[in-house]
Amino acid sequence: MAALILYYSRAAENYFGGSLKYIDKGNTEVVAEKAAKITGAELFKVEPVTPYSDDYNTCINEAKRDLNAGARPEVRALPDDFDKYDTVILMYPNYWGTMPMPMFTALEGLDFTGKTVCPLCTHEGSGLGRSEVDVKKCCKGADVKRGLAIRGSSVYDCDDMLKGWL
Repeated sequence: MAALILYYSRAAENYFGGSLKYIDKGNTEVVAEKAAKITGAELFKVEPVTPYSDDYNTCINEAKRDLNAGARPEVRALPDDFDKYDTVILMYPNYWGTMPMPMFTALEGLDFTGKTVCPLCTHEGSGLGRSEVDVKKCCKGADVKRGLAIRGSSVYDCDDMLKGWL
């Protein structure tokens, strides 16, 4: 069987330790690519049909609106042949204490029965929040392992921590 890294990541303007900074590649995508090199797992990026704004403050307002509404934003696609994966490494940024709502859409659209799920969250001070609980709710039938939280501003220096967790 094979492993899949299923991730959501957002570039553009992001928050880093008290200030805003424009990035060309999202923090979670940086970690996902590192994990793929370490494990040989395939990558699949969850992309909403209507992306959140590039402006950070607008983005967090949109994300909060979606969270409060229990929205399930439409995603462009789900992985083909999901049955062939026995391990799924979920990666996402912390949005208001949990996963971005497009990740809920993706997870609820897939059958996790019999799979091992490993959640990883990038954040800038709020850790995993309640995302592990939400992952367990969305990934019914899966063995959900303990998650890992990586500070977004340290994704380029997280290799040892990531290897140890994987």
